[in-house]
Amino acid sequence: MAGFEFATTHRVLVEAGAAGRLPELSRQLGANRVLLVTDPGIRRTPLLEPVIRAFEQAGMPLHVFDQVSADPADTVVQAALQQAGAVQADLVIGFGGGSSMDVAKLVALLADPRSHQALEEIYGVGVAEGPRLPLIQVPTTAGTGSEVTPVAIVTTGATTKAGVVSPVLLPDLAVLDAELTLGLPAPVTAATGIDAMVHAIEAYTSAHKKNPYSDMLAREALRLLAGNLSEAVHNGSNTAAREACLLGAMMAGQAFANAPVAAVHALAYPLGGHFHIPHGLSNSLVLPEVLRFNAPQAAALYAELAPILSDEPFSTAEQGAATLIDALDALIADVQLPVRLRDAGVTEDSLETLAADAMLQQRLLVNNPREVSEADALAIYKAVY
Repeated sequence: MAGFEFATTHRVLVEAGAAGRLPELSRQLGANRVLLVTDPGIRRTPLLEPVIRAFEQAGMPLHVFDQVSADPADTVVQAALQQAGAVQADLVIGFGGGSSMDVAKLVALLADPRSHQALEEIYGVGVAEGPRLPLIQVPTTAGTGSEVTPVAIVTTGATTKAGVVSPVLLPDLAVLDAELTLGLPAPVTAATGIDAMVHAIEAYTSAHKKNPYSDMLAREALRLLAGNLSEAVHNGSNTAAREACLLGAMMAGQAFANAPVAAVHALAYPLGGHFHIPHGLSNSLVLPEVLRFNAPQAAALYAELAPILSDEPFSTAEQGAATLIDALDALIADVQLPVRLRDAGVTEDSLETLAADAMLQQRLLVNNPREVSEADALAIYKAVY
């Protein structure tokens, strides 16, 4: 066995209703003034009301920054930082989807009075340095796994993104409260669930840092998600199915945080950058075709995953890979996600630009089991269009 390293969030709490315990959990981390980072959509729902009430009853100041946008820009991070400084926050809570949790990570790091770095100085792998403020992450979708990853993605231009990747971004505590996901619309449940499955599959086949821990987590994540996503989409009030998806998404996050994702994500990012397609849907759109492209090199690994999603028998690795891809096609159809780029608003004349932009994601492409050229990326986009 090759040597490997595995790191994840220090503590995980899985408990329905646990969001009501956030004041107590914050105090355990030494907090007196808390900044909660979320988005306008969450602020308009009833999700935050019990949290705000709990802090009021505990006599603990809670300040809310609610201006996180999808694919948050660096200006959003700066605005949240300004508020953190103004209220002298000594703990940060990320509350929402991956965008809110990513912003919370950066605020916890850069708002620490001991910090000596600026946002523009920490893009890249291993550049960001601690210490940081205590950080709690509370996902309200079962998808990104951001609550257990050392990654934050920032939109830096009209169509470009940059990542901050550092162990210092791993939170102190992840709180998985399935009650927070009960009102999630079916299309969002579907897209975020497929996103989490992509994390598991790409971690399992990653060309770099794949290891026994990440493999174990990826397999269990797929089992939980494949067995519960359809129910969570079609019967959103099923708390058990919601909790299984939330746990599966977290496990997939733990897997890909240590065995990084690859070409599915590399081809998905330009779709978000140019057409503002939500990240989970972007992944879902290109997933089956990227797997078909990878199959000549990854068939054996895909065959190992196939029985988790399908009872169909197969006798060769190639058949197993086809079984996995067919099962994913069927699941994507079952949860009623679009399967063509044109159905998500992508224009045919943009495909060459998308392929060129995908090549900028070398941080991800190097992890793919098969080398991807710009011509390959264009062929995949055309096949999905």
